[in-house]
Amino acid sequence: MNSIVILGGGTAGWIAANLLAEHWKDQDFDITLVESPNIGIIGVGEGSTPPLQEFMKVIGVQEADWMEQCEATYKVGITFRNWADRPGYEEYFHPFLCQPDEFTVPAFFHNSFLRRKGVDLNGHPSQFFLAWYLAQQRQAPVAPPNFPFEMHYGYHFNSGLLGRFLQGWAARKGVKYRQATVTDAVLDEMGNIDYLKTDSEETIKADFYVDSTGFRSQLLQQALKVPFENCSEVLFNDSAVVFPTDPDENPEPQTVSTALKNGWGWKIPLTSRFGNGYVFSSKYVDKDEAEREFREHLGVLDADVEARHLNFKVGRVREHWVKNCLAVGLSQGFIEPLEATALDMVQETVVRFIEAVNNGNFTDQYRDDFNNRISKRFDAVRDYIVCHYRISTRRDTQYWVDNGTNEKISRSLREILTAWVGGKNITDELERQNLDAYFPSLSWNCLLAGKGIYPGQEQVRPGNEMANKYDLDGIARYLKGCALNFPPHRDQLRTLRQEAA
Repeated sequence: MNSIVILGGGTAGWIAANLLAEHWKDQDFDITLVESPNIGIIGVGEGSTPPLQEFMKVIGVQEADWMEQCEATYKVGITFRNWADRPGYEEYFHPFLCQPDEFTVPAFFHNSFLRRKGVDLNGHPSQFFLAWYLAQQRQAPVAPPNFPFEMHYGYHFNSGLLGRFLQGWAARKGVKYRQATVTDAVLDEMGNIDYLKTDSEETIKADFYVDSTGFRSQLLQQALKVPFENCSEVLFNDSAVVFPTDPDENPEPQTVSTALKNGWGWKIPLTSRFGNGYVFSSKYVDKDEAEREFREHLGVLDADVEARHLNFKVGRVREHWVKNCLAVGLSQGFIEPLEATALDMVQETVVRFIEAVNNGNFTDQYRDDFNNRISKRFDAVRDYIVCHYRISTRRDTQYWVDNGTNEKISRSLREILTAWVGGKNITDELERQNLDAYFPSLSWNCLLAGKGIYPGQEQVRPGNEMANKYDLDGIARYLKGCALNFPPHRDQLRTLRQEAA
């Protein structure tokens, strides 16, 4: 393999370009990204998980290099609002775990486990984690040198601008860029992609191809005929309406996800604006009614701001690496934006692909193992997202009734829920299913505890001294003390702006 062509740009294509160029910088590969000038960039506000932080470190990018250019802010977790109607559980916070939490996680696990057993303890997850305090107090997760703990966090950013930044960074690494509209992929007698044909009758040839053409999946699904496995039976949403609102001078370092009548809305803070979107199912509401509902929710019913409507399909391809082609991003699949896993999946796909190729001495020896691993990751993410809907106690619309009573969930998810309701240690269940590498036990515990999947208050009983062994006031003092080390979000963004100037 001497040459690689990446078809399609966007954030996924340029992440792939940077990772391939970085990891194989000693291989003297010719890497070219080909992008059509006729395909526009949506550029919505997008969120990430902590792996994006690691990605930037791997490719040699500092926060001052990109955050200001991409209108980025920090993200320490997600607040979920109105997903449940149980008293005390109408809202919860899913944190990104950081090192100071190692002292408080045992208390959360202890209280949550006994609360499932019917002991009257506080099992709500939010206040057990430093990230929640930072979000509440609008502080950036960037610690001073004297704070001896590692912090993990994600970002919010303008996805169009991030793609443009990564394009420039890839150029520094020797990645070539070509604008061309590819109309056809010609296969050889073995079924591999031989070359690409453009609308000007030019040919583009490489040893290996990366498909980053979005939902069209021009190479993997169209040319190579790889089947797409739809999961709309368990994830109903297929549409979104998005538009911006005015920014906050001191934004919260969190994404807010609010359950609405026929889906949920995101609110993502950028330095220039809020990115807002309503993810819904067209089976239950048409796009005009969804837009009206969302405008009313945001208090901009009569505002002169143009909305954009998007459609998507939920699922994954049966195989991600077929013949001499690897699909990344939307070309390989999409599992809802609810937990901001899309870019994490791109990174995981490319890094594991590089690992498989290296282990196979640049052959396809480990292709099947790679495909199985990535598919299992997709399925694990799918089940985690499905769980949000399946355990919701909302029944105010047919959408929520159908989600909350859906019996088409996977066997894996059913066994996790059975273990939780049965008062078992779900860490053991996740390990039994080999799922802990995809979404850790903490995330599952936060999800199930945060939505109040506990015995009713009328069923609980007081706990003994052993049950009450953790001092929650002491935990609060400890986390509040840790939070004193962190600057206001606004001030840290200003510092980045000055460093970038």
